[in-house]
Amino acid sequence: MQRKKIVPYLVSRFSSIQIIVSFYFMAVLVAAILLSLPIFQKPGVHLSFIDILFTAVSTISVTGLSTIDLGETYNRGGIALLGILFQLGSLGIMMISTSFFILSKKRISLKQRQLIMTDMNQPNLSGIVRLIRDALGIIIGFQLVGGIILSLHFLGYYDSIKDALFYGFYTAVSAVTNSGADITGNSLMDFSTDYFVQLIVMFLIVVGGIGFPVLIEIKAFFKYRKKPHDLPFRFSLFTKLSVYSFLILFILGTVLIWLLESSGFFKGMNFTESAFYAMFYSVSTRNAGLVTTPISNFSDGTLLLFSVLMFIGASPSSVGGGVRTTTLAIVVLYLFSFIRSRENINIFGRRIHNDDVKKSIVVLNLSIALCFFSVLVLSVTEKHSLISIIVEVSSAFGTTGLSMGITSSLSLFGQLVIILLMFIGRVGMLYMLMLLVPKEKEDLNYLYPTEKIIIG
Repeated sequence: MQRKKIVPYLVSRFSSIQIIVSFYFMAVLVAAILLSLPIFQKPGVHLSFIDILFTAVSTISVTGLSTIDLGETYNRGGIALLGILFQLGSLGIMMISTSFFILSKKRISLKQRQLIMTDMNQPNLSGIVRLIRDALGIIIGFQLVGGIILSLHFLGYYDSIKDALFYGFYTAVSAVTNSGADITGNSLMDFSTDYFVQLIVMFLIVVGGIGFPVLIEIKAFFKYRKKPHDLPFRFSLFTKLSVYSFLILFILGTVLIWLLESSGFFKGMNFTESAFYAMFYSVSTRNAGLVTTPISNFSDGTLLLFSVLMFIGASPSSVGGGVRTTTLAIVVLYLFSFIRSRENINIFGRRIHNDDVKKSIVVLNLSIALCFFSVLVLSVTEKHSLISIIVEVSSAFGTTGLSMGITSSLSLFGQLVIILLMFIGRVGMLYMLMLLVPKEKEDLNYLYPTEKIIIG
């Protein structure tokens, strides 16, 4: 079979979701092979198969959890490889492959556009290639600008320009891709009182997690303001819901962290110091996994809050995982609508489609069930505290990367559970469910009689 006919053949036999998930499986295998090569490792390093597989899944899922010390295992070439794999995992396989088609000026077929639409979690094909081009440009642009700013600032921290550039750009890439991988052993703890670095990193984390369509609409808005128009600019419902839910979760997370630790870890700190800790962790726990102090310094109540934030994750069509912000927002809006005895969910002058409500409820409930079952199983198989297991499970599912330091000491079974959670968190619970749905669905074209049952 000719190479150019492979994609049409696959699309004809399997659904787009099944193909995309298969591509991520193959990406993990390729990453595992590359990470096992001695040229990327420091002399004398010997890795087991499970360590390599764990690292491969962690990079492709953009999680950052690791059973090994990355800085002590991989050389500069290996760290650069990790950065490339983070890009692949965060931007998506179809976005990366499509960018090569765009650069080579090759025509993108309708079937390939269908795969792109699925991988980018978009509702229709209209403007899908432009979305890829603009999103890629924005993400890479912020990484470059952020890398330059941080590198210049890091000149005051590192002895050589080379080190400042290396760590500056790695930090920028890590923040934008929300990878959270630690190659120094200290993450950002050396900058716990450097609020300039924290502000830049928080901004870059939000850029990666807010969603590609949101970034593109914001770009279009600034273009719109430069020229006079008869009609006002209108943001989509997705953008409004994503931004508002992101902002509410940030403010709520910051306030709750500050209140929970005001008589604990923050006791004796001035307002600025405690406020920045609270803000940084409200942002970082949503998907980035970067730390300015060990999370073991926080109380169990705060760690439980961290777990909830990690479980929620970032926005859809972003670099992050979890149940996604709009999923939670729709479920909350549905609850308010149900309490008020309203048939429809109306917000911002628009009605949310019933299919989206059903999907949100299914995704949230099954995700809770998956994480609960994982915690239950690991609490039996692993000799660690319950709160550390909850944090580990939430971090893996939310592709965040925060840990209480138990990752490397998990049993083989425990590591396999975390691997599965990282993969599902990146691909998405809805897509994992739809793997079982055949390409051709039978339409029965009739309805059964309705009968009421007792609830509550």
